[in-house]
Amino acid sequence: MAPPIGVTGPVLSTRGLDKSFGSLVVAQNINLSLPRGVRYALIGPNGAGKTTLINLITGMVRPNGGRILLGGEDITWLEPDARVKRGLVRTYQINSLFPGLNALEAVTLAVCERRGVAGTWWERLPAYRDAIEEAYGILSSLMLGSDCYRPTRELAYGQQRLLEIALALATQPRVLLLDEPAAGVPRDESAELFAAIASLSQDITVLFIEHDMNIVFRFASRIIVMVGGRILVEGTADEIAGDPRVREVYLGGARHG
Repeated sequence: MAPPIGVTGPVLSTRGLDKSFGSLVVAQNINLSLPRGVRYALIGPNGAGKTTLINLITGMVRPNGGRILLGGEDITWLEPDARVKRGLVRTYQINSLFPGLNALEAVTLAVCERRGVAGTWWERLPAYRDAIEEAYGILSSLMLGSDCYRPTRELAYGQQRLLEIALALATQPRVLLLDEPAAGVPRDESAELFAAIASLSQDITVLFIEHDMNIVFRFASRIIVMVGGRILVEGTADEIAGDPRVREVYLGGARHG
């Protein structure tokens, strides 16, 4: 899904975004500007407001103030499904998949949903061969092509996380938000998962939450650090690793390569 003709600037931005639950402030004056194709990591201590920020951006939580713009369009008050149709998609910390479908069926269903024919594709399967081919191409790009006929319940957990990303890609996103995509994935599989994320089309901007700093410093082009509902700092891996404020509040003095 391409940005509207004539739109320049960041593909996703927030301006003065605020959110409180009673006296508890979970987001305060959040200003982000994410350009096209960049891989961002969102890090910070537990309770920093990372998932709340994702929920605000995707419309799962309403802000008390501020604006959210996608490709220059104000989407602050749009419903979550309307944001998906405009190219803003997320995954969750816990998988939400169809265990009885195989990977190819699940992604084909997502492709057909995007095309508005999800209710009839089972009945007219030959007519949707191009949707099946698109789904297979997505799965192959995420190293799931050889397992596309296996029921979801039989896939390794790391493969299930990749399948969830495949379902997101079937919507043709401009922005992909990943809330701890490696949560629960064995360490030896997480590097493969992030290698697949890193290889996604440069047309897609990626923002992911991750606690493993080795993964963050290896795969993120830029890093955003949140503390107490605020953006503390944004920068490259070298800038973040060398920032004394980040070392004090999050990295604990550890060095990361």
